[in-house]
Amino acid sequence: MTITYLKKASKTPQTGTDETQKIVADMLATIEAGGEEAALEYGRKLDGYSGNAVVSAEQIAAAADAVSPQLKDDIQFSLDRVRTFAEAQRDSIKSFETELSPGLWAGQKLIPIETAGCYVPGGRYAHVASAIMSIATAKVAGVKHIVACSAPNGEDGPNPAILYAMNLCGADTILSLGGVQGIAAMAYGLFTSKPARILVGPGNRFVAEAKRSLYGRVGIDMFAGPTEIAVIADESADPAVVAEDLVSQAEHGPDSPAWLFTTSQKLADDVMAQMQTHIEALPEIARNAATAAWRDYGEVILCDTDEEVAAISDEYAAEHLEVHTSKDDWFMDRLQNYGSLFVGEETTVTYGDKCSGTNHILPTKGAAHYTGGLSVHKFMKVVTTQRMTREANREVGAAAARISRLEGMEGHARAADVRLRKYFPGENLA
Repeated sequence: MTITYLKKASKTPQTGTDETQKIVADMLATIEAGGEEAALEYGRKLDGYSGNAVVSAEQIAAAADAVSPQLKDDIQFSLDRVRTFAEAQRDSIKSFETELSPGLWAGQKLIPIETAGCYVPGGRYAHVASAIMSIATAKVAGVKHIVACSAPNGEDGPNPAILYAMNLCGADTILSLGGVQGIAAMAYGLFTSKPARILVGPGNRFVAEAKRSLYGRVGIDMFAGPTEIAVIADESADPAVVAEDLVSQAEHGPDSPAWLFTTSQKLADDVMAQMQTHIEALPEIARNAATAAWRDYGEVILCDTDEEVAAISDEYAAEHLEVHTSKDDWFMDRLQNYGSLFVGEETTVTYGDKCSGTNHILPTKGAAHYTGGLSVHKFMKVVTTQRMTREANREVGAAAARISRLEGMEGHARAADVRLRKYFPGENLA
């Protein structure tokens, strides 16, 4: 494989991991020991918020009054599509029972998780869409109790649009807590007495690490954050569109990778030449984030062939992957590792992030090698069932006993033997 790094990142998604892990571990331990008061203290110290953790009905109503009719319509537009897609996902899998051999039935049953914790980022930006993606999807799955949390903006509490979206989508409890303290509160059941059995939602490196640390004690959707984008483009691509799309994700934060994989030197040169212009056109907060992200995490890789491009893309396993080529169908069939695929110039990560219907809570840091994004299925346990007739024990019991003894597990074998003796007295079925 012949590849050339026209721009090489000085940092990787793993940069700073050790420091982050220590900070998060200390915070989780403090909150677990100190309970609700410790979580509130972090809220006061980190977010400047001293109000109640649980958002009241009055606060939710006030938030709704503060949201414009146009924004309400836009939130509903997104919700309708996310919900419809989630319903289609739910209907794609079903409970069933099948007879494997005479008298032996096995099946699967779908059971929604009891309590879900949905994290909605609310710091640098007001991620209204994340409320829709997590809460609405959990609701479609049939989760009995949904706890949602978002960082307060000082004493004003969470962003009104986020509160409105959370409530519209069906959150049962809303917490005015962000960061590690929000994740910990949901996991430990603080303020609700309902510990989350799964934690979902994107977030910064501290939120992602908190979820990772708690995994096992609770389920998580995946390692989601910081966000990533990769674009596959050839000579047919529009460099201005490619550059704008790369910048659109780099604005998420200073540690958000943006990668371009291409077979065209000219396209690569044109995109790199335009990046700073697009970045400089952003508002200050986004501009600062995108500047650092492109400087430290941006990469442009030139390949000789489309197959090399596909191989590199699959190795990176980007969270968001766009394809702008004259062979989009070929790439769609060939590519394997990505969180969500955006085929052709006509679509963009922005559409998926905000309102087109697919979920934007997606695997990062290479997790797309083994998992997809958040879906209805993440909120459902697929459990198995088994039932048998006595006659079926004649065949199954004897085979199970022999396999157990081969493995040296006499107790297992005797659990089969006792049934064979009871159901078929006088017969030698060993």
